[in-house]
Order: sequence, then C-alpha cells, then structure tokens
Amino acid sequence: VQLQASGGGLVQAGGSLRLSCVASDRTYTDYAVGWFRQAPGREREFVAAIRWSGGRTLYADSAKGRFTISRDNAKDTVYLQMNSLKPEDTGVYYCASGEYMRISHREWRDWGRGTQVTVSS
Repeated sequence: VQLQASGGGLVQAGGSLRLSCVASDRTYTDYAVGWFRQAPGREREFVAAIRWSGGRTLYADSAKGRFTISRDNAKDTVYLQMNSLKPEDTGVYYCASGEYMRISHREWRDWGRGTQVTVSS
C-alpha cells in the first residue's frame, strides 16, 4: 500500500486541522490505517487508528476527546480531524498501514511521508 499524507500546517493553540491520508494500490480491503506523530528528539508516537472494514477505531489517551479518525472508502482516504490543538501536538504526522491496530510504530508495515503540524502558543 502506498500512502500520501497531507493537511498539516501552522495553527494557534485551540485551533483545528484536518489531515488526510490517501491509500493507493490497495490489494487487500481489510487492514488498518494509523496516524503517528514525531517531535524532534522523540520516538514516533501512536495517535489513532481505524480499520477499513467495519471502521473500528483506537485512540491514544492524548487524542481522546479532541481528535477523530474516519475513513471514506470511496476515496480511499483516512482523515484525522484535530480540534483543540495544543503546542504539545506539534510534530511530523505520518500515516501507516498494517494488518492490526498496534500502538508500537514498529508493527506497522507501510508508511507515507509525513506532514508537519505546528501549534503555536
């Protein structure tokens, strides 16, 4: 699966952004897509994930209540709606695909290029 993330930018604290992840070459229909983020000097961190089939979701505690992951099967796109953004949400956001929804980034198979999100205080 090839993935392309977009939608990052600069936003003030309290603002919103919507990230998109377009998946191509989808040979299998039932797999998961996850969002991760990485701040400078820190390990890649799980944010949220969703399964293409059924739409089951998983969120990191830091994302619960503020972020919403969704998918549009017709457009082969997964979205991450981020509201009430905080400076600590700053980082490069990546989307990934894998067979299971896992917290560890090491267990995801395919990765897209990241998109920068910067939240100013």
